[in-house]
This record gives sequence, structure tokens and C-alpha cells, in this order.
Amino acid sequence: MIRDISEQGLFACPRCDLLHVDPEAGENCTVRCARCHAVLLAPRTGALTQVFVLAVTALILMVAAVWFPFLDLRVAGLTNKTSLLDAIFAFSSGTLLPLSFAVAALIVLIPALRFAAVAYTLWPLLRDRPPFRHARAMFRLAEVLRPWAMAEIFIVGVAVALVKVAGLASISIGPAFWAFCALVVVAALHDNYMCRWTIWKSLEQGRT
Repeated sequence: MIRDISEQGLFACPRCDLLHVDPEAGENCTVRCARCHAVLLAPRTGALTQVFVLAVTALILMVAAVWFPFLDLRVAGLTNKTSLLDAIFAFSSGTLLPLSFAVAALIVLIPALRFAAVAYTLWPLLRDRPPFRHARAMFRLAEVLRPWAMAEIFIVGVAVALVKVAGLASISIGPAFWAFCALVVVAALHDNYMCRWTIWKSLEQGRT
């Protein structure tokens, strides 16, 4: 996250903390840190619209991933359909209850809250209206939550588990699995298209 020091017209590199003078970066231009060459600014044409659409798409995929069947296991004539909620509630008893809360938070609640905060922030900006109340706080929250949204870690763990279980049972992949895979791709595109500097500047210029 780029730390803005508005009063001095400076911001710090998120990697090495070198202070830079606030540049006038044009669209489709990339500005890099003078010391470590990390990308500081990368505004793109229509980026706000793309980021908003991807955030809403991610929320829809999250709902599908939670409610539809995730896996269908068949072994010895027995069938068991498992959803993401079943995986969360599997640890909901005894000393494993904190693990259940952690799984729910890291793979469902935090990613959903982050995408919702981004959508809340960008919606009025796309309509050329002043930002919603607390939009800056919501976008700051989305940035704070970014390292804790671990949907991609979960899908990697599921893939590893499927390889190990494949020889013991017949596995059918449900629509929620593919929705979750699509969610990981959408989340990666969302982060790739987002220029945080552009959003902060839009919020600053649109502030009432």
C-alpha cells in the first residue's frame, strides 16, 4: 500500500520507504521507485470500471462457492456431498472451534468484506458523484485486509488434498469448486488492474 503524505506532496514506496514527489502520471504510464524499481503508479484507461466490475463479480462467485456443492465423494457405495460451509463447520466442536472461525474468516468473510469495501468505494466515483460517507475508511480497510484474504491458499490446499484422496475414493468436482477457482483468477485480475494511487486521488478530488 502506498503511504500518502498529502500535506507535503510526497508518498513512500511500499517496498523500500523511499519518499517520492507526487508525480503527474498519465494514463497507461508506469512510475517506478528510483531506488528499488517497484511499481508505484500504473493508472490505466477505464481501470476504475474494471476494478469495480471485478469486485462485484468476485462477490457473486463467493456466494456461488459458499452455497453450491463443492465436492462429491463416493467410496464403498457411500456418497457424501460437501459444500464450503460443511468444510467450515467440520471444525466447529470442541477445541477446534477457533480453527472453524479462522477458516470462515480467511477464505470467506475477509475476501467478501474486502471486495464489498472496494465496490462501495468506487460506485459513486464511476457515476461522477461525491464519494460515499466513510469511503476513504472503507478503501483503507480493503487495503488492510488484502494480505489476510487467502482464498487462493485454500484452493491450493484443496488441490493437494484431491491428489492424495483420488486413489482412495471417487471424486466429482461440484460447481462451487469451479466458482472458487474462477474467484481466485478474478481476484488476481482485480489486484492487477487496481491502481491505488488513482483511487486515492479520485477520493481526494471528489471529497465534499
